[in-house]
Amino acid sequence: MSVLRVAPRTAVVLALASAAALATFTWPLFIPAHPEATARAGEAPLVFVVMLPVLVALVLAELTSGGIDSKALAMLGVLAAVNAALRPLGAGTAGIETVFFLLVLAGRVFGPGFGFLLGSTSLFASALLTAGVGPWLPFQMLAASWVGLGAGLLPARLRGRAETAVLAGYGALAAYGYGLLMNLWFWPFSTGADTQLSYVAGAPVLENLHRFAVFTAVTSTFGWDTGRAITTAVAIVLAGPAVLAALRRAARRAAFDAPVTFAAPDQRPSIRPEAGPAGPPAGTSVHSTGPARPSPGGAAGTAGASSQGGGSQPALGRPTG
Repeated sequence: MSVLRVAPRTAVVLALASAAALATFTWPLFIPAHPEATARAGEAPLVFVVMLPVLVALVLAELTSGGIDSKALAMLGVLAAVNAALRPLGAGTAGIETVFFLLVLAGRVFGPGFGFLLGSTSLFASALLTAGVGPWLPFQMLAASWVGLGAGLLPARLRGRAETAVLAGYGALAAYGYGLLMNLWFWPFSTGADTQLSYVAGAPVLENLHRFAVFTAVTSTFGWDTGRAITTAVAIVLAGPAVLAALRRAARRAAFDAPVTFAAPDQRPSIRPEAGPAGPPAGTSVHSTGPARPSPGGAAGTAGASSQGGGSQPALGRPTG
């Protein structure tokens, strides 16, 4: 099931947001940039100011299309708070990260749009909680949003051990991808010049990509990123099935994707039994509904039948003299 379904309007917002986010990470590869330590510090507020309306637009797009409601927003707030509380348990220690474990599982259960929003709100809340606000924050939010988005786009039919294995593998790859993006946001401005790992302004894209790959492998791939990947994969293998079951149970009880229908009142005319043949006049009792039979005794029998009917007039055909 998916709480935040990717409706066409949402898909457009997500595509535009992802394209803009990718441009913020990669523009120095196409436009010459001057290596300055404070370059990203001036750019980060602009990225943050642009990112917030995108998130609001994503929520509004789903509110208007019926893909998200108050229950889904409440679940988003709860999971973001839990994720923010989990992050200080591992961040800053040999690359151990606990924030991606729940992000991947929630994106898997509730869908790609929900995962995108959870990635941004989780990193923002954890930064406020740990005093980690800085020029890196909007780029962390964008990278984490992609992690949740990708988890929601995994094949939906997987269940059991196959699902756990795929999620663990995705969590490891997402951890390396997150580290790569976070290296890319500062690499052109912070590595200095005249080294084999430095960014070269105006150089061909492939040359700078080769330098960046060597820089990433030497500085973080075999250290911080590997620790993050192992932590995420192991947590998903050990606790993933139980957490997935709990999230799915919560989604079913909240009935996130139960359609809301409004039935018009029944205006059909009431069915009444058709009127039968006219009955006897009021005050007349009928003792037999069968066909008329001749009474024994002829006219005397007819008189007896009349007297049983309670009539006061003489019976027809009876002699009077």
